[in-house]
Amino acid sequence: MRHATGDVTSFVDRLQTLDHHPFAPARGLFAPDTEVVVARAPGRLDVMGGIADYSGALVLQWPIREATCAAVQMHPERVLRIVSLSDSGTSRHCTVPLEAIAPGGSPATYAEVRAWFAADPERHWAAYVAGAWPVLARERGLPLGMGARVAVQSAVPEGKGVSSSAALEAAVMQALVNAAGLNVPPRDMALLCQQVENLVVGAPCGVMDQMAAIHGEKGRLMALLCQPAEFEGTVPIPGSLAVWGIDSGIRHAVSGADYGSVRVGAFMGYRVLAELAGLRVYSGARDGHVRIDDPRWHGYLANVTPDEFEAHAAQIPERMLGADFLARYDGTTDRVTVVDAATIYAVRIPARHPIAEHRRVLRWRQRLEAFAGRTAPDPDEPATELGALMYESHASYSACGLGSGGTDDLVALARAAGAARGIYGAKITGGGSGGTVALLARADAGSTVEEIAAQYMERSGRKAHVFSGSSDGAAVFGTRRISLGGER
Repeated sequence: MRHATGDVTSFVDRLQTLDHHPFAPARGLFAPDTEVVVARAPGRLDVMGGIADYSGALVLQWPIREATCAAVQMHPERVLRIVSLSDSGTSRHCTVPLEAIAPGGSPATYAEVRAWFAADPERHWAAYVAGAWPVLARERGLPLGMGARVAVQSAVPEGKGVSSSAALEAAVMQALVNAAGLNVPPRDMALLCQQVENLVVGAPCGVMDQMAAIHGEKGRLMALLCQPAEFEGTVPIPGSLAVWGIDSGIRHAVSGADYGSVRVGAFMGYRVLAELAGLRVYSGARDGHVRIDDPRWHGYLANVTPDEFEAHAAQIPERMLGADFLARYDGTTDRVTVVDAATIYAVRIPARHPIAEHRRVLRWRQRLEAFAGRTAPDPDEPATELGALMYESHASYSACGLGSGGTDDLVALARAAGAARGIYGAKITGGGSGGTVALLARADAGSTVEEIAAQYMERSGRKAHVFSGSSDGAAVFGTRRISLGGER
């Protein structure tokens, strides 16, 4: 079963007839005499890298065909009126008074804005949209003297591990930046979108999803060195290969406890390793965070070599109670998470994962580029090596505790099909703990991918949506300006 793709033309057509929409809050949303700015951003498949992004690894991301569209119209009324349109009868709306994000005209703190959205579960979803306003106000001087009308419509399914949140943030941010006349380069826009998710929504994600939604190019893998967000261009997939995704039907949430605890554990490991390596640590604030003078690894676990890590591995706790960690080490360098004193964290394995994953991704890109450069590539070599690296990555996720029965089953089915049927590799994507599995396969293996999805559905009883195809990111797409009388 396939999802709609987030076609901009269809979205614009819907905007033109919004006054007749069955969802009452959508009717009369936009003023007829003011232009509307439209943007589009895709979801992504995390082909390699995944949760190693917050540790500075290289990641390779595939912008999928499914996308989110956003329309922004500036309006003198001091509110943000937000409508999320859905074909499934689940449209929703939220009104955000500017006083909630800018009391007295001055931007509220991120903690205050986050608390306002979190106070009511019925409006929390709107933080992904409205968060662009306080972030741009605080970071880029966006005036908050006037409000806006916003419509969004997404074909990127939620909870599937294909970054529906980043697609939403990127589409809204692109439209708002253009509507407000701000000059924000694509890389900076992605970092601002990450701030929306980290500081307004309260989800401790890395930046790879937002960079893929903005910098992605159709039919190419976006390469990002997450130190903190160094865009290294895009890598073509050879015509003989293709990327697919199969949804496990198990909901993934980047804000869930598993992802957060693994991230905290990785930063705990870095803090311990820094002390073992004799790096200078500054911890006077006593707020659960420290600063480390790190000329050796520049603050990123991914820069630690496997040999360096293994030399100290026995001294890095396998597990550690948060209270014990804070008493001995004062805190971590990660400003978007906190160590909970009452939680027992895995430390050694979450810290080891990004070190090994970074090397896997470097090797993956190297082998893919060599494969693409062949004049008559063998369809099974080095594609089988690429697949083997994906299987290693999947196993490492599971070792961190971020696997799931459904995604393991899908990977097992892919492995059983094997290269003989055009399937080279598969791995869980993004934050793990459910969601979607990415597959690397021969370009003509679509029927095998569909068969794997069907087998999984029969075994599990869950729907297994297949993601295929690709599309451009928000920066490549740009924006369109329309009036209710037609497109400009």
